[in-house]
Amino acid sequence: MVQFALVWWLTMASGSASVLAFASIMAVLPQVLLGPFAGTLVDRWNRRTILMISDGLIALAIVVLAFLFAQGAVQIWHIYVLMAIRSLGGAFQWPAMQASTTLMVPEKHLSRISGINQSLQGLANIVAPPLGALLIELMPIQNILAIDVSTAILAIGPLFFMSIPQPHREEAEGRPSVLADLREGFRFVWGWKGLMAIVGMALVINLLTSPAFSLLPLLVTHHFNGGAIELAWLQSANGVGMILGGILLGVWGGFKSRIKTAMFALGITGACLLVFGFTPGSAFFLAVGLIFVFGAMNSIANASFFALLQSTVPADIQGRVFTLMMSLTMSMTPVGLALAGPVADLMGIRIWYVVAGAVMTLMSIGAFFIPTIMRIEEENPNS
Repeated sequence: MVQFALVWWLTMASGSASVLAFASIMAVLPQVLLGPFAGTLVDRWNRRTILMISDGLIALAIVVLAFLFAQGAVQIWHIYVLMAIRSLGGAFQWPAMQASTTLMVPEKHLSRISGINQSLQGLANIVAPPLGALLIELMPIQNILAIDVSTAILAIGPLFFMSIPQPHREEAEGRPSVLADLREGFRFVWGWKGLMAIVGMALVINLLTSPAFSLLPLLVTHHFNGGAIELAWLQSANGVGMILGGILLGVWGGFKSRIKTAMFALGITGACLLVFGFTPGSAFFLAVGLIFVFGAMNSIANASFFALLQSTVPADIQGRVFTLMMSLTMSMTPVGLALAGPVADLMGIRIWYVVAGAVMTLMSIGAFFIPTIMRIEEENPNS
């Protein structure tokens, strides 16, 4: 909800593709640069404590921003700083949650739990945009930020009463250094050819899709002639799709091969994005339907792939491996976002959706003919 409100505030305050793109850069850059070190610390520190501190840091930053809004002193660069702090907190929070899940869920149920998590994320995506659009009309933005602080308390509170297991680490001669742990994670990822092939695909996908979705508010206003409500429709359709996709995977469990499930869903995701790019401005609800299917298939693809990693990566190095994966796959995102404004000004916003959709579809089809990718579960370094 806060993300929606802030992005819409930037859209109305600047109307600039470059401003939205740079805000998106600030939302990913800390994770790209600091993610590997955060993952190494996740494997060494208490994961429950990490979850509590990271959420608390984000809430504290929201309090400061709300004060600036209340004083009428907020500047665009303040939003950039908040985006960076949220990204830094996420660099610790996300791998801590993923790595903890592995120790709390039987291996055979990881795909289902991953699907349910995608559904919960989708539920938030449904509720947040229309609620954010409504609240923008009813109250000043600092009050919306205050709501986010209260929900952070609801997130942190239960962790005081929950038991989250820690991985067992066998260390022959004392505790290795942080850099030694980091090198071990790099060696694991680099030695897994199938995983590196997936990383290469993800680099290209993030290079193309991150600008597309950072420019979505401008597509709504310039192409579909809409406002905050229309943007909320698209984001909520994505959320509904995520929920149904996650439920489908939670009930079905996917194909026997998780990588086949992920690539099949990725192909449909790309096809939806491709058609979305060609959708005329008068066919807004066709665009909503395409984003709905996009969300469902994207949910299945992501959940299947993370379940694959959770079932194959040793528990004591999952924090490092997950954050290395995140940093590597997101490393091209700032490049794409830096190009977003100039390219959109020169060739139009829709070019990002067309190219991204076509490339995703072709890569997913090609992956079925690459044994290194299709045998990723059998040929990992731990097998």
